[in-house]
Amino acid sequence: MKIRILESAREDLKEGFYFYESQERGVGSYFLESLFSDIEALRLFAGIHGTHFGKYHRLLSKRFPFAVYYRIEEDEVRVYAVLDCRRDPAWIRNRLQ
Repeated sequence: MKIRILESAREDLKEGFYFYESQERGVGSYFLESLFSDIEALRLFAGIHGTHFGKYHRLLSKRFPFAVYYRIEEDEVRVYAVLDCRRDPAWIRNRLQ
């Protein structure tokens, strides 16, 4: 299955990279590697994750407190957002609407 990371999710990944890189050099790169690995797993496991906010599947990252929000549309997995789970749930809901 094809995976498309939308621009909104790319921006989320950049923000996460800069946050972790500012904590300690090299952690930002590890963050990106981990999240891209999680996203790549959607080739096999897309659709098995619970739905949230009515229309998005949510994949929880294995290494970081982040969630990948995606939808399956036609023959493609579209990643809409990669958000920090420590954020206010109301903020996450607004971000996804």
